[in-house]
Amino acid sequence: MKLSVIGCGYLGAVHAAAMASLGHDVVGVDVDEAKIAKLAAGETPFFEPGLAEILASGLESGRLTFTTDMAAVGDADVHFIAVGTPQRKDGAGADLRFVDAAAHSLRLYVKPGSLVVGKSTVPVGTAARLAELFAESGARLAWNPEFLREGFAVKDTIEPDRLVYGTAAESKEEDTAILDEVYAAALDAGTPRLVTDFATAELVKVAANSFLATKISFINAMAEIAEVVGADVTQLADAIGHDARIGRRFLNAGVGFGGGCLPKDIRAFAARAEELGRGESVAFLKQVDEINLRRRQRLVDLVVESFDGPVYGRRIAVLGLAFKPDSDDIRDSPALDIAVRLNGLGAEVVSHDPEAMDNARQMHPQLTYAETAEQALAGAEAVVLVTEWAEYRQLDPETTAALVSRPVIFDGRNVLDPAEWRAAGWSYTGMGR
Repeated sequence: MKLSVIGCGYLGAVHAAAMASLGHDVVGVDVDEAKIAKLAAGETPFFEPGLAEILASGLESGRLTFTTDMAAVGDADVHFIAVGTPQRKDGAGADLRFVDAAAHSLRLYVKPGSLVVGKSTVPVGTAARLAELFAESGARLAWNPEFLREGFAVKDTIEPDRLVYGTAAESKEEDTAILDEVYAAALDAGTPRLVTDFATAELVKVAANSFLATKISFINAMAEIAEVVGADVTQLADAIGHDARIGRRFLNAGVGFGGGCLPKDIRAFAARAEELGRGESVAFLKQVDEINLRRRQRLVDLVVESFDGPVYGRRIAVLGLAFKPDSDDIRDSPALDIAVRLNGLGAEVVSHDPEAMDNARQMHPQLTYAETAEQALAGAEAVVLVTEWAEYRQLDPETTAALVSRPVIFDGRNVLDPAEWRAAGWSYTGMGR
């Protein structure tokens, strides 16, 4: 099929390259000239495992092109809107300026009978409003929320765990057939498909993220109790995770969640519920957010308390800057936030991350960055592990002890073996252990 993808950020670039890898002809459009130039040259503007390979393959095959000219989408049968919806600067709601700008620009070039498909995460009610806009151009609208996990985005696009189509009642069969053709490979592989109305499709993504965020904050709340009574929250999570109704995934206590989805999505959901007069229905999300943010300060407090006196001038190695491993995304990153907070207290913070340091430098040039983990560890009086990259999880405690001046480690993700590190002479502190 001939597809267009409007917005070539994290979601759009992955979607465009993945669709081309499935055999579709795809044109990606973005107003950012530098980003488009990179993508057209086969360079990924961010780190995502597997993206470089399918990007290069799509460009080489001729099935994938990138441009800043919206007129290039005129021949496409299906148009995906994949622009960002960040948190508004003046409140907790979603900033829809990019979605609206993309829609208003796109409607001038869509041909009658074509299908516009929203993938951006938006407040409920957005799709119905945009459907009226595109109807003026003779196009129809569907909503197809994304469920990408950073670090697994390519796989999640090509082999999704479910497909959700939100359609207008009057064009349900026609729009479903078109989307089935787009996602034929996934459907042939047995991917579940749900066809809903607009509002349900819009709610699916924010509801899913709200549930996951709640699960993470729940176990972090249990970690706060475990610290007081001397329990081990990791064993607690193992025990309750065996209950099939609960499950073990997303029950890892630590410094909490971050990134470009969960934090802003739960805030936008709560803000939209307030607008609908149902704020009390999701009032618990404010507590979820507060617990999450509180865990960052708790780790900072633990580090400060470990010193006999002020933290000012003390050399602290911070391992990790991205909000999660296998990503260079520092949006709302607990790891970067903790490094900044320690630096603000006067500590000599030396940070390292395998992929996120360039992004971190641009946002926080005041921090010191080491090119290797070993350089960050050299002479450190405390080590703070806050992004669970494989190379950090695999650190040898005895070899690492020879690099630091004071063997004190804070495991902000509870991924190290406390007994192994303590046996090597380390003072080990986890979160809720």
